[in-house]
Amino acid sequence: MRIYPNHRVGIFIDVQNIYHSARNLFNSRVNFQELMKSLVSERPLLRAFAYVVKSETALGEDSFFDALKNAGIDLRVKDLQVFAGGMKKGDWDVGLAVDAIRAAQSLDVIILVTGDGDFVPLIEYLRLGLGKQVEVAAFSRTASAKLKEAADTFTEIENIPKILLKINKRKQMRK
Repeated sequence: MRIYPNHRVGIFIDVQNIYHSARNLFNSRVNFQELMKSLVSERPLLRAFAYVVKSETALGEDSFFDALKNAGIDLRVKDLQVFAGGMKKGDWDVGLAVDAIRAAQSLDVIILVTGDGDFVPLIEYLRLGLGKQVEVAAFSRTASAKLKEAADTFTEIENIPKILLKINKRKQMRK
């Protein structure tokens, strides 16, 4: 697919999906600033949103959220829900979808950074219903095959230079 320099871009990042994939597959974390720069290329970025779940027990969470903000990303924060039986839930799928649909009128390209196949109906609506170009970026091994197929383009995050940052083993042991 050809990239047009005048296409206005919006990025929507499913942080939990990407964070856990990087950690589990590569024992790494993602450099979100470099990721955005690579995905946008020479096109104008109008907005970038990151959808995060706040946990009371996660160490380093505030500095992680600050790093996202410093990269120019607007945070959408939701508290982790803990149910009576101990089950936990922190899902932003509907919020991300609503934001993408709302923003679509002022965008030419919507970039979804997620491997979650639940976003296939959103992609179909944005592409077929609204005529938008939809790009997806995720780790190839954890991305839904249907998601890859539905998007106009699929970017394998692991192949972008300077994206993966190794986790310091000493810091990891303290957690």
